[in-house]
Amino acid sequence: MSEVKLTQLSHGGGCGCKIAPSVLEAILGDAREKGVFPNLMVGTETSDDAAVYKLNDAQALIATTDFFMPIVDDPFDFGRIAATNALSDIYAMGGKPIMALAIVGMPVNTLPVETIRKILDGGEAVCRAAGIPVAGGHSIDAPEPIYGLVGMGLVHPDKVKRNSDARAGDVLILGKGLGVGVLAQAMKKGLLDDAGYAALIASTTQLNTVGAELGELAGVHALTDVTGFGLLGHLLELCRGAGVGAEVDVAAVPVIAEALPLAEQGIGPGAIERNLASFGQHVDFAASVPDWQRRVLADAQTSGGLLASVAPEDADAVLARFHAAGFGYARVIGRLVDGAPRVAVR
Repeated sequence: MSEVKLTQLSHGGGCGCKIAPSVLEAILGDAREKGVFPNLMVGTETSDDAAVYKLNDAQALIATTDFFMPIVDDPFDFGRIAATNALSDIYAMGGKPIMALAIVGMPVNTLPVETIRKILDGGEAVCRAAGIPVAGGHSIDAPEPIYGLVGMGLVHPDKVKRNSDARAGDVLILGKGLGVGVLAQAMKKGLLDDAGYAALIASTTQLNTVGAELGELAGVHALTDVTGFGLLGHLLELCRGAGVGAEVDVAAVPVIAEALPLAEQGIGPGAIERNLASFGQHVDFAASVPDWQRRVLADAQTSGGLLASVAPEDADAVLARFHAAGFGYARVIGRLVDGAPRVAVR
């Protein structure tokens, strides 16, 4: 552990640092790409996970960037989490990463060089596990520690998993348990035990490599990953992109075991309230859904799981892929339906 606690140097951590969805929409409203670029297959139009540019008939380039402030104090773990989270967007498009560039902003007069080096080591370790190099990057002296990656990947143009390709009648499969934000907040409050910390690290450093496998399956119509806007926020983005509604069975939604008792106590990051304030009017909760479960569905996930929109007849095969890849929490959590882009939680 670093002598200076990383989380004390920043006002937020992980994907909880994201700008609230409603504020982001206001910022981007007049700034979306309006030009005509025939080879740009995915841009900003449906708030998808990454940009995709067709190179030729067999290859399309996936490009994404993701960075944030520390969610944990251990510098190596922080680097691992940030890198895993950044590469997730490539897997969420059905592709495979090929290269990364580092984004580094550090308070160089506050953090020892050795601590900064450990952050970068953590990111490089994840990239080695993904089979790619960190081929360069950019660094600045910043008041708060920031780390992340520019990620680049490849996918066949016919196998891009756009969120706009989800279909009414599809089942929804979530790959990781929720509760990362809950665990991180408990850590900040001094309420997280060793098992809880281990669960936090295990979830946030598990690469979503299964996305590349799912990209090969015609029955997987769309993919996205669940991060700072929580399950509900990212599901709503998928619904808006595809012009469909969703139904979620709250009892089927997996929650990380170590986070469950903490969530039942109401522990969670402030991003939960920001998320619900931004999109809560588009979610219909059954009266039987308790407040703590509503909050978990909006919990800001850092390096969260993939959310797959899958033809019903292929659901078992997709679940088997998740489980074989080590995603033990993967479950069917609901379905997509005809109608306005709203989410009904029952």
